Amino acid sequence: MSSNCQKQNNKNSEMRIINILMISIVFFLIACSSEQKTNKKLAAKILADKTMVKVDSMARNLMRRGFYAGTGYQMVWARDLNTFIELSCQEYDTNIIRENLLMFFHFQQENGELLDGFVPKEGFTWNDPNPYYSKTAPGHVGFKNTVETDQETSLIQAIYKYIQKTGDRSILEEEVAGITVWDRIFKAYVFLIEERYSSIHGLLIGATTFDWGDVQVEGGAVVDVDSLTHWSMDVYDNAMFVIALKNLAELANKQDEKEALEHMANESLHKIRMHLWDSQNKKFIPHRYINGNSPFPDSFDENKIHFHGGTAVAIEAGVLNKEEILIVLEQMKKNVKLSGAPSIGLTLYPPYPEEVLAENISKPYEYQNGGDWTWFGGRMIQQLIANGYVEEAYELAQPMFNRVVVNNGFYEWYKIDGTPAGSSDFKGSAGVLAKSIEMFYDWANENSK
Repeated sequence: MSSNCQKQNNKNSEMRIINILMISIVFFLIACSSEQKTNKKLAAKILADKTMVKVDSMARNLMRRGFYAGTGYQMVWARDLNTFIELSCQEYDTNIIRENLLMFFHFQQENGELLDGFVPKEGFTWNDPNPYYSKTAPGHVGFKNTVETDQETSLIQAIYKYIQKTGDRSILEEEVAGITVWDRIFKAYVFLIEERYSSIHGLLIGATTFDWGDVQVEGGAVVDVDSLTHWSMDVYDNAMFVIALKNLAELANKQDEKEALEHMANESLHKIRMHLWDSQNKKFIPHRYINGNSPFPDSFDENKIHFHGGTAVAIEAGVLNKEEILIVLEQMKKNVKLSGAPSIGLTLYPPYPEEVLAENISKPYEYQNGGDWTWFGGRMIQQLIANGYVEEAYELAQPMFNRVVVNNGFYEWYKIDGTPAGSSDFKGSAGVLAKSIEMFYDWANENSK
């Protein structure tokens, strides 16, 4: 009898498990159905959005008008080009784009260092104490803001995107002044390791700037390293490095090079988490200073500041998991609300107070010190879409789309009251918004069926 009872109990237990599984499957199917309906509704809304159509058309028209960064900027910048080259490849002459990419290498220095950019000689009209010249490109002048450490990584990413869009891998074998582009790229990588790298921390270093900006807080030479410079590490420069390493690993033909680059990318990710991620406050530390040498008084708590642009690029680099992305997103949204900024393009919050900065450096909510930049806000939108937060991305993108139409242009940045400032045809802004729109459309087309 006991054996029969045991069999009956086992059978009852099995039935309970089956029932629980069946109920779980039903709830899962209901949830999936509900999510599909929600996605389908959002997809229809995106595909019917006339403002997005208008902004996309305006961005493409802008790309057809030339290759410079924007009105008032006759120069070609690596960091700008990196954010609009994909759209430019769709709308502009790719032969000219190729020529401009190659031009950067005519100005590469002996140690592998790359410049910010170049300008035709007739366009060199500003007072630059350190212009660069090249015997192999006599018709142009080069320039560089040395406080930053994103020029090499920006150009590497731009070349990768150009190859992805055009399929033209032959650019890597093109010789510039007797050296192939691939070898020159590797020289740029070596420069970063030998000249802009803290072996103690395993991170790239640069001057102390506002997040991704190219203005040092101590003043002095402002955009150039000088005796006032305080060397530090930030998340933007290092996230850009990780992305560039991943791009290079994908482009590498030799297995040993590919593995070495992948290893370096993983190590850099680890070091960013170790030295720059504040696990308690779930945010990135603005700067880690070499030998603890900060330019700010002890009374100033710099870690209260959130770097929004660097955070967006860190997400692209794969530094944060999906839970952490939601946490920093909520922080950004809160900061936008507290500041009164027009959009999630707010560069940082709270801004650096005037009393801890040198004279003539951006005041709170001016330029890179808390201005609103679509150039980086659009990158956050892209990363939200890429990580599945499409509804949040669509809602947060609206102010940036709307102001393009209202102001009839892609302004460089916006003041805290929404007033446009800087170049009115800033291709970086157009590039990031157009890519965001393309990502929205790709998602909507997949989820509209």
